[in-house]
Amino acid sequence: MKTDRILHYLLAASVAVFAVVLWDALRDRVVNVGDTAPNFSITTESGLNVSRSNFGGKLLVLNFWATWCPPCVRETPALEALHNQLKDSGVVVLGVSLDKNEKKYKDFLKRFRVTYAMARDEKGELSGLFGTYRYPETYVIDRNGKVVQKIIGAEWTVENMSRYLKSLL
Repeated sequence: MKTDRILHYLLAASVAVFAVVLWDALRDRVVNVGDTAPNFSITTESGLNVSRSNFGGKLLVLNFWATWCPPCVRETPALEALHNQLKDSGVVVLGVSLDKNEKKYKDFLKRFRVTYAMARDEKGELSGLFGTYRYPETYVIDRNGKVVQKIIGAEWTVENMSRYLKSLL
């Protein structure tokens, strides 16, 4: 009788633990303003390894995009202009493409003459860490790894973003 009761308690505890683990695995992980950015590491086209902790103690503008996303394409010249304005001021612009087709991705970079740091996340691992599912999506991450701004869509101007980023330096 006592053994049956212990087995029931163990079974109930196992089910509870399983439910918590399942809930945690299935829930959406979405990074928002005020959160610490997830630990990440990605290698850019130039071979530079960028992670939350090694972008040179600078402000990071992390932009998730794809060549098949019209707002992303329209946003590229603004990101290029932002990079050119602030690259010597302590701001790093990093574009992370979700393109699976490497040729389309490389052709896009050549056609738009992108000079800011660019990487491809064809498996969606990095965007998954951030819970990104709408594109373009941009995170501004401060020197301490905190997300201080999150922008969904291409709804910003170079002037406003430049002014905002300068205020954070």
